[in-house]
Order: sequence, then structure tokens, then C-alpha cells
Amino acid sequence: MPAAIPAAIPAAMPTAMPALMQPQRPAIDAPYDGLAPLPRTVWLPAVVTSAGNAAPRIGDTARWLAALEQGELPPSEADFGDPAAAPALRAAVGELGLPALCRGVPALAEQVLRTLLWHLDRIVDHQPRLSREEAIDEVTREFRLAWRDERASLEEDLALLQGLGDLEGLRWDELHGHLHSRPWAEARQAAERLRRLPQLVDLIRRLGRAERDAAALPAPAPQPEPAAAPPAPLAAVHTRLPDAPGEITGIRFTSRIESMLAAEAAMLRHPTGRRLWRARHAEARLLGWQTQAELVDWRPDPLAASRAPVSAAPPLPLARGPIILCLDTSGSMRGAPERIAKAVVLAAVRAAHDNGRACLLLAFGGPGEVVERPLGADASGLQALMDTLGQAFDGGTDVQTPIERAIERVHHSAWRSADLLIVSDGEFGCMPATLDRLDEARERLGLRVHGVLVGDRETIGLLEVCDHIHWERDWRRFAEAGEASEAAARRDFSPVHSKSLTALYFPNALSARAARHHN
Repeated sequence: MPAAIPAAIPAAMPTAMPALMQPQRPAIDAPYDGLAPLPRTVWLPAVVTSAGNAAPRIGDTARWLAALEQGELPPSEADFGDPAAAPALRAAVGELGLPALCRGVPALAEQVLRTLLWHLDRIVDHQPRLSREEAIDEVTREFRLAWRDERASLEEDLALLQGLGDLEGLRWDELHGHLHSRPWAEARQAAERLRRLPQLVDLIRRLGRAERDAAALPAPAPQPEPAAAPPAPLAAVHTRLPDAPGEITGIRFTSRIESMLAAEAAMLRHPTGRRLWRARHAEARLLGWQTQAELVDWRPDPLAASRAPVSAAPPLPLARGPIILCLDTSGSMRGAPERIAKAVVLAAVRAAHDNGRACLLLAFGGPGEVVERPLGADASGLQALMDTLGQAFDGGTDVQTPIERAIERVHHSAWRSADLLIVSDGEFGCMPATLDRLDEARERLGLRVHGVLVGDRETIGLLEVCDHIHWERDWRRFAEAGEASEAAARRDFSPVHSKSLTALYFPNALSARAARHHN
């Protein structure tokens, strides 16, 4: 019985552990099953490139793509099965700084990898005219020249484009199309203008009411040194100066012509009265006004008690929340105001995407001409931004409809902490019912309405709608040739000395809402 036990063990082994004893079979479509996790845009070059063998080439394609998207060079072992040719091209990719450009831009990483495989495949085309070493040097030189010109414009464009949206969903043809479109040229010009408008950029960055912002507090007043004595209270000392120009206190005799009464001056027109006037003047008996001046001199009062001023700490302001942007696209904004308005749109999208905030554009023109565009970080938001930057401004002005839509938005939870920013030249007005709804949103929801005035003066409509108005006084410097004279286009030029002309010359014309800006 004990001798039968060892004989039974080998007979049971094949049925007890079939998975361990049977060899693993390769996939039926190996090595091309490695293409499944790769983007379809790199399938063809990974398959048809003549360098190396298919298995290492497909595996190294995945390693190159992952490394480029992380902004790094792949390891030197990833040579596509051709250790003689791949290191030279890998060195060229590093010298050009292409991995840094590819970070977070999958479409660009795929394009770099496609062109690298294409040049790697061209080695056989140069043979036998060139030796293999010479052919490798030639394709490396061609690759370097091709990307040197492309990189010169890509670096600045990608830095701007990455601040405007998520580039992971864009294909190379879409990315390339955006970078060579007319709206993108407008975006680059708008970015240049923003460098000359730092105060406007700072205003847009703080829009919204989602969080407290201690940085927005004004600088505290300098405190006196602890050892210094507090300032002494002041007392008023009155000094009266008789006969000095000032308050009239009575009538007296005088010989001073400038202070005589009108009745005395009337005698100079009478033949006999003229003689009487001369006699009175010689005797200092002319009736004249008695005046006196009073000087007030503030001097330290040592007897008064010193009282240190007590000021309550101002509350922390709210900032950085969702942005609702009302953009005036009427014909009066054409030219330099239009360029500043597009720069504001670009700054709003940048500020929103930097902090993960929502941004909604309400572009308005004449009655019924309102276009609502969410400027999100996805591909649709980027396309909406390009459409806005490429838009020509024309038509009338009807700000009432976009304001009503903005009020409806802030009643939703997603937009409850949003600020409303109106960019216009101020040539508009609102119905009283709309202004009442706006006041109700201010009171109940804390809505703040900011205005960017791209013009020379405030209007009653702008004053009634906005809580704070940022005046872009020197907007004419953004005019192009033919749009303004040289004098009007120079920096800090404005034909008026103040934006508040109505408040200065017609103060009674301001309503209660408009007058709060000048109280």
C-alpha cells in the first residue's frame, strides 16, 4: 500500500495543474496588438517605418509618446530597434527643446513622433547614394531644420494657447488650424495689448465673489514708532483784522474809494454833487462799508486730552469667482475700442481658466442680437473664443437683454457668486424695470456690476447700471494707421479732461442711481 502512493502522484499532476504546465501562446495578431493603446494617428508610421523590427518599434513608439507628453526625453534604450540611427534623432529632439513644448499637448507629441519616424524611414531613400552613416546625418539635419522653424512660432503660441483651454482633446490638424487662423492673429495682438493694460488685467483677475481676498485690501497707513509721542490735539485761535476785506459789519466814514457806498458814487455824476463829493473825500467823511477779516490758526493745545483715533478693520473683500462678460459689439465700438474689448475677453478667459472658474460671454448688438457663449476650458470653449476674436463689430446697441439674461443666471447656484462685467463705450440706456431687477439682485445676492469704459465720457445709462467703472482713458493709442491722427493716437491722449462731464456741467440731470458715483 505505501509503495502505490508514489506511483499515483505523477498520474495526477497533469490534471491538477494544467495552467502551470501548459506554455503561453502568443496573441494571434502579435506584435500589432501593441497598437491598441496608441492613438490611431501614430499607427501607420509605427507599422511602415523601415527601421528595426515591428515588435520593438511599436513598443518604443508607446514609450516615446508617453515621455513626450510628460515633457521628457524617452530613455536611450527606446531606439525603435535601430540603435545606430535613433540616438542622433533623439539628440536632435532634446537640442530643439521639443519635449518641453509637448508637455500637456498630446497632439504636438504625436506630430513630433510622426515626423521622427518619417525621417527615420527616409534613411533607406538616401542609400546607396550615401553610406548609412551619411544617410543618418542627412535625415537628422533635415529633421532639425524642419522643427527649428516650426518651434520658433510654436513656443510663444503654445504658452498663450495653454492658458485658454485644455489642449488634450485637440488633434494636430485642429491645433495647427487654430494657430494659423485670423482669430489667432487677433488673439496674439490682444495678448500684446494686455501687457500695456496691467490695471485692467488686475481688475479682471479679481472678478467674482467666491473667496476672500486679503490681497485686495488697501495698503495700511504707516503706524508711528512706539517711542514717538502721539500728536498733540489742535486748538483754533481766531484773529480779527479790522478794515481788511471780509465780512461787512456796518457803515463808517472813510476816504477809501473802493469801500464807499453807491449813494456816494452817484454824486460824481451831478454837477453840484461832484463838488460836495470832493469836499467829503478830502475830509474823510464819505460813507463806506465797515469790514473785518478773521484768520483761524490751528495751534497745539497742551491742555486738551490726547485721543488716539480708533478705526475698525475693514472687512475682507470677496474676489475670484465666476465671470459673466457682457461685450458691446455695436458699430460704435469699431476700431480701437473693439481691440480693447477683445483683449478684455482674452484676459477674462485666462483669469477664469487659471483658477478653474466659469466664464460666460454675452455679446450684444442691436435689439435681439445677443450671442451667448460659454468660454470653458474644453474644445468648444476654445472655438467660441476664436469665433469671438474673429468677429467684426457692427450694428446697434441694446444692453437691456444681456443684463436681464445675466440677472437670470445669477439666480442659479452655479453663478450665484459671479460678477457682471460690461465692456462698452457707454452709449446705451436701460428701462426702469430692468434697473429695479438689477438693484434687487444687488441687495439679495450681492451682485456687483463692473464697467470698462472705452470712451471719453460716462453716460447716464452706464452710471445707472455699474457699481464701479474702470475708464480706459488712452484707448486711442490702440488705433491703427488711418483710424486716427498721430496726435490722437499718442499715449495718454484724450480730448476731455474728465469722464464725468455730465456730473460736472449738468449735475441735476443725474438720477439717484447715477449720482452715487459722485457723492
